[in-house]
Amino acid sequence: MLPFLSARWTLNDAQSGHLFTVQFLASLFGVALSTFFTRRNKYRFALMLGLALMGLGAALLAHSDWLLGIIAISTYGVGLGLTIPAANLLIGELNPSSRAAALNLLNFSWGIGAVGSPFAIQVLKDSLGLYLFLVAALLGLSAISMLWVPVPQRSHPTKNRDSDLTVVWWSRFVLILGILFFAYVGTENAVGGWIASYAKRIDLNGGHFWAMMPSFFWGALLSGRALAPWLLRRIHETRLATIGLALAAVGIFVLLIADSSIAIALTAMVTGLGLSSLYPAFIAMLSHWFGEAGIRVGGVMFSLASLGGAVVPWLVGALSTQFGSLRVGLLLPLFSALLMLVLYVAYGSYRPATGRLTQAASN
Repeated sequence: MLPFLSARWTLNDAQSGHLFTVQFLASLFGVALSTFFTRRNKYRFALMLGLALMGLGAALLAHSDWLLGIIAISTYGVGLGLTIPAANLLIGELNPSSRAAALNLLNFSWGIGAVGSPFAIQVLKDSLGLYLFLVAALLGLSAISMLWVPVPQRSHPTKNRDSDLTVVWWSRFVLILGILFFAYVGTENAVGGWIASYAKRIDLNGGHFWAMMPSFFWGALLSGRALAPWLLRRIHETRLATIGLALAAVGIFVLLIADSSIAIALTAMVTGLGLSSLYPAFIAMLSHWFGEAGIRVGGVMFSLASLGGAVVPWLVGALSTQFGSLRVGLLLPLFSALLMLVLYVAYGSYRPATGRLTQAASN
């Protein structure tokens, strides 16, 4: 929706980038709330409140001016911050022997909406208010449906004394994982959020085909997450994530030299496919590296992920305005992808050794 909102409110790229910042800074507050609730086993409440806030934000955005639009984006930003950590941590906890596969399926289901939305927006481009009200209604029904979804509870809330966690917080693996979360969400949202605007400017004779670009990106990401459980039975998750990072870096690089809508669509699919298995793999690393302490560390990681979503897309817009080229701005997600690749190649295989951190934190 970024090109439509930019046109409605007469925004340049730097101002459009602020919309990402508003959403993901608001989600930081949601992440803090989610961490508070999940540590007390209140997964159901966190998910219901998050879904309800997302629906309220979508409804407010339907016919809003700029100020109300900022409030709307902040509202569903808080909802996302509540929902994403709670859902991921719950699924990871319920599937200890197959976390990466289960988390890929969860993120696959979310990807369905990301793929379908650009098509729906294109069909209802003259009635975006109707589209947003439909989204709000679906989110409201999802929130209500959580009343009937059984959510298993731990016998006791997770408790980690601060002294027990000292060795974890001072571990270099906290910093490494934090960079991966920050860079991943920043890269995903920068590419997915700006690709329609980029395609619209590159191929001026492409009609409205540019509006479909996010669907190619999210569709490939969705397909990758659907394939991941099958691939993980044949390829170790570390190797799969490494291949994905390399593929994403190549995809973004080729995107920057593409000169037609077809080329952009193809590179969007390559990039989405490369990114598809990374977020579930990083979430699985929380438990692999930190055990029970992963819930406490997870709050920080999801906060850094939200910060990445706030900062990287905004910087893309700021660089685009400064240099008069969105292509220059998109160099930033390319750098992020390469940084993730270097860190993951260097430290991804260290997972077994970090078991000593979990043991030290629990003794």
